[in-house]
Amino acid sequence: MSQNNTKKIAVVAANGRVGSLVVAEAVRRGFDVTAIARSDNRTQAQHFLQGDALTLTREQLEGFDAVVDAVGGWSEDTLHLIPDAAKHLAKVLAGTNVRLVVVGGAGSLFVNPEHTMTLAQTPEFPEAFKGVANAHQQALDTLRGRDDVHWTYVSPAADFQAEGERTGAYTLAGEELTPNEKGESVISYADYAIALVDEIESGEHIRERISVVSK
Repeated sequence: MSQNNTKKIAVVAANGRVGSLVVAEAVRRGFDVTAIARSDNRTQAQHFLQGDALTLTREQLEGFDAVVDAVGGWSEDTLHLIPDAAKHLAKVLAGTNVRLVVVGGAGSLFVNPEHTMTLAQTPEFPEAFKGVANAHQQALDTLRGRDDVHWTYVSPAADFQAEGERTGAYTLAGEELTPNEKGESVISYADYAIALVDEIESGEHIRERISVVSK
């Protein structure tokens, strides 16, 4: 926590759909927020740093309570950005007290108590999402190999709804795919942003992967 008890955070890829909602949620709570993006600032953040996730330096990120990695990718030529950003930001923040909170994927969630099979490994998992799931898995594997970074990886539910409503309610879960009371694995981007900012506030899951699902 910063000396004045105001959380000071940076959101990388802040102009993205998840990143911009994280910024909005953090600003709503009175955080001191710096948006980081390659193009002009399109968020509600009080401060802006134009930069690329893969070239940010230790000096640029020091002094924050947390850095949010909201880097995404969907096409073949951009999927590598997901693990590359996590790897670079972990390297930059290694040995510091700055938390790295990563917007993760659902494909890496385990579907059995033995933790031997992930959602992405099941026969029903859509082929169209395997590339994204693999990229997010690589990012998580990178973080799991670091004991010198205060990282937290936040997986959404399987059905991650960009246009879903902001209900303000969610269930916090762990490494396994967890359905809600209706038997569904779903959460909106807006409720996911609430959960992620809650995690920044609580700081309860250092070097852990957590997951969130709607009520």
